Amino acid sequence: METIKKTDITNALRLYCERYESQNKAANSLKGVSAATVSQMLNGNWGLIKDDMWRNVAAQIGYKDDKWEAVETTDFKRLMLLLEDIKANSLVMAVTGDAGSGKTFALKEFTASHRQTYLLCCNEYWNRKMFLQELMSAMGHNCNGYTIGEMMHEAVRALKMQEAPLVILDEADKLSDSVLYFFITLYNSLENECGIVLCATSHLEKRIKSGIRLNKKGYAEIWSRLGRRCIKMKGVSAADITAICEVNGITDSRDINAVIEDSESDLRRVRRKIHALTRKKESVKR
Repeated sequence: METIKKTDITNALRLYCERYESQNKAANSLKGVSAATVSQMLNGNWGLIKDDMWRNVAAQIGYKDDKWEAVETTDFKRLMLLLEDIKANSLVMAVTGDAGSGKTFALKEFTASHRQTYLLCCNEYWNRKMFLQELMSAMGHNCNGYTIGEMMHEAVRALKMQEAPLVILDEADKLSDSVLYFFITLYNSLENECGIVLCATSHLEKRIKSGIRLNKKGYAEIWSRLGRRCIKMKGVSAADITAICEVNGITDSRDINAVIEDSESDLRRVRRKIHALTRKKESVKR
């Protein structure tokens, strides 16, 4: 039977709340979680809180109870430094990297350790209203009953009041054209007052350049605001994979080479191969 580590989740929740101006705003950023529930968790009043709620909170604040040890890859370190610069100087940039290169992990780690940083994991089914609802929710604002215009106005107003805010749009290449145009509106309203990062695979750059060639509305403006370039991550190296193997208990050189050869420079494949090798070692011991 699963054991829910309530103390660990509570500690993670306390750190999560510290990223926001108030505990209520932190609660507003969590879907299906009331401010009262957050308060009860933090104050140790756990008696009436169901296990499903603990799982819900844990998932949303990024708490995971697993044995996997992450490694700061070359791209991880580079992306963290880049995000620091973008946030501190209110820059606007696009970052691209292959699927499985660890971009999302780095973005989540940066968001978890920096106040007034808002990460949106984009989806292709979002319309303009859903995009703004996600942005407002990430900022800890309740936007029930707001129109699209009111949400945009409130989001811009709230971001302008903050010191060095940062909005990160992960998997930005999934956004529809109508939502991607909102990037122009955000840029125009927040230039030099808020950092904005579009993070995606190389498809984002190809899509924008194709849109420019076809003279599609907004694409030339988007490309200009991104400085007419995307910053490309270098990808997962053999040295990165070796370090991941070693910290997760795979130290035999033959096993490490097997992981490297199987990986296709994809960290998801690396994790699966290490899992398979670990299970094989455990079965031999039995």
